[in-house]
Amino acid sequence: MGDEDLNNAIEQLCNSKAEEFHLIGYEHVTGKEIWECVSEKYNKTGQPELHQIVNDILSLKVTKFMNFMTLSAFRGNHF
Repeated sequence: MGDEDLNNAIEQLCNSKAEEFHLIGYEHVTGKEIWECVSEKYNKTGQPELHQIVNDILSLKVTKFMNFMTLSAFRGNHF
């Protein structure tokens, strides 16, 4: 799988997770924000294997995402 294919697959997964959040009332969540939340820990540890990335995206809970967004707002990061 090439880098472009990998990036497209990850983008689709993040968009799918954002759509899942839309269904439970979080209408303004984007796939980009999902990826920012999931990939934050990769800055410290490096990018893991594909199966771990997929697991991290699909198992992301709303509470973890909202904590990430709140901390980002306090730090001054704007999405």
